[in-house]
Amino acid sequence: MAIAKAERLMNLALCLLGTRRPLSKRELRESIEAYVEAFGPEQSTAGSDDAFNRMFERDKDDLRELGLVIETVESLDGEVGYLARRDSNRLPPITLDAEEAAALGLAAKVWQQARLAGAASGALQKLRAAGLPEEVDPYEAHGALEPRLPVHEAAFEPLMLALRDRRPVVFDYRKASAARPETRHVEPWALECWRGHWYLAGFDRDRGAERVFRLSRITGRVRSRGGRFTAPVPDVVTVRETVASWAGEIADRSARIRLRSGAGYPLRAKATAVRELGDGWDELEIPYGHGLDAWLVEFGPDVVVLEPAELRADVVDRLRAVAKG
Repeated sequence: MAIAKAERLMNLALCLLGTRRPLSKRELRESIEAYVEAFGPEQSTAGSDDAFNRMFERDKDDLRELGLVIETVESLDGEVGYLARRDSNRLPPITLDAEEAAALGLAAKVWQQARLAGAASGALQKLRAAGLPEEVDPYEAHGALEPRLPVHEAAFEPLMLALRDRRPVVFDYRKASAARPETRHVEPWALECWRGHWYLAGFDRDRGAERVFRLSRITGRVRSRGGRFTAPVPDVVTVRETVASWAGEIADRSARIRLRSGAGYPLRAKATAVRELGDGWDELEIPYGHGLDAWLVEFGPDVVVLEPAELRADVVDRLRAVAKG
């Protein structure tokens, strides 16, 4: 009879915890009885190799979901190995007061509609076993307002897993001013929801600097890559401040634009002064900061920049780039 999955996972966990050096897939395949039974040397074919790889990846993901911290290490010759360090998988006693428990329950409720709902529920069960007060019910309504974080982007889950495991990723990204997406190689640092949109902050290897990406502009599949991060991860990642800066919300001067009547309500909401010009146009004075040109381009022919000259030139350049495709 085939060895039960629970026993296979236990053996894999013990093997990863017991090793002092990273073990390759080949070594794990030859060391764990369930893998030997199903994919032994005498059964090694291209098809069995693919089946083993799928089973191993599922087992590894299951162990991570259970809380085991598994590191992926690439050797000098390019071979990828795995291990679970004991110091990384040893937790101190968990003690929670009523306010801390309530905060955790609220966080779990926020994720109730997201794809992490299962993980949040499992985490709460573990915390209850560790002393979470029974009277704290995260799914009980505590007021008229109910927190939700909608997650519709397919890129969210693979990016969240890459964040957890500190793995670089590759994806195609289309900027607001570009007609076609570009491939980006990123070391992910943080995910944050701001004003209804999810953003990823990380180190862009191609540009050698920190960048923020809006998940709705990621096209295609997010692919993970082996190897370690090449840039240090900051202690605090200010996603919202960075997005606000790139959106022109951190402004130190003003710009004058013409806006078609009945259009551009987000711009009107930010305007410090509005004057009717007639003939279907209004003149607005709005805060001018880094990234305002990219935002104005989104309004197309409904916006004309009057001043400053450099902002007008940036908007025209972006429009020409879009027109050229």
